[in-house]
Amino acid sequence: MITGLNHLASGKIRDLYAVGGDLLLVASDRISAYDYVLESEIPDKGRILTQLSMWWFGQLADLVPNHVLTADVDEFPAELAPYKDELRGRAMLCRRLAMVPVECVARGYLTGSGLAEYEKNGTANGVPLPAGLVDGSRLDRPIFTPAMKAEVGAHDENVTFEEMAERTGDPELAARLKDLTLAVYSRARDIAEGRGILLADTKFEFGRLPGGTLVLADEVLTPDSSRFWPADQWHPGRAQPSFDKQYVRDWLTSPASGWDPRSDTPPPALPEEVVQATRARYVEAYERLTGVKFV
Repeated sequence: MITGLNHLASGKIRDLYAVGGDLLLVASDRISAYDYVLESEIPDKGRILTQLSMWWFGQLADLVPNHVLTADVDEFPAELAPYKDELRGRAMLCRRLAMVPVECVARGYLTGSGLAEYEKNGTANGVPLPAGLVDGSRLDRPIFTPAMKAEVGAHDENVTFEEMAERTGDPELAARLKDLTLAVYSRARDIAEGRGILLADTKFEFGRLPGGTLVLADEVLTPDSSRFWPADQWHPGRAQPSFDKQYVRDWLTSPASGWDPRSDTPPPALPEEVVQATRARYVEAYERLTGVKFV
């Protein structure tokens, strides 16, 4: 946290501050897995997430508005001037929103928790899927698989679309969230494929402006919130190589870590080689998607 600013809250990765009537969202180098914030940090991760999010917000601006006012520290209010060096590249000044307590997940490929449910019931979040799919199978069309948001340290709860609509108490809002999520995913999937990356799945968060307009919030389409696979190495039927934090999850569940995700014990610190390999994957995702070298 930044001493001297009006700290409002901290999530797994980001810290939130009040700046006048607006909000300052600062991405740290923390990394989370299995609903734990790990002891280890990934150097430059917060800057990569912020700069990649800003690039994606630009790509999606015609589909949905976003919450960002500026990410240029030279345009921040004068009260933030003493913190420029600390904030540069990792902070976004944003509008205040009434956040919708739903994690809006789109899946274009079957893996992760969707695969686990499919292997038991032939469904993902209650959505029926064809028989014969395997880990990494491309779905005929993307599906919307929402989750209800939980507090830090607790598990988000996968729900069906119908359950989500009931819990929000607003069927029209639920339908709009689904439509926006699938539209944004489809745009991003096409862009990523043009750069040799498959967007297996991703999650979005939305909030509402005082007039009720839905706005894309938080981060978007980063290695923290998405599964990115190299297209030239895609092979259904096995776990796919990735440009995201799946590498960290895989190490944590390997014999090398000695940790059981089903236990109540926090995960161990990451070895330096895992830290550096994770950073390299985040950098590669950024550079391949944007076409810009990360500095």
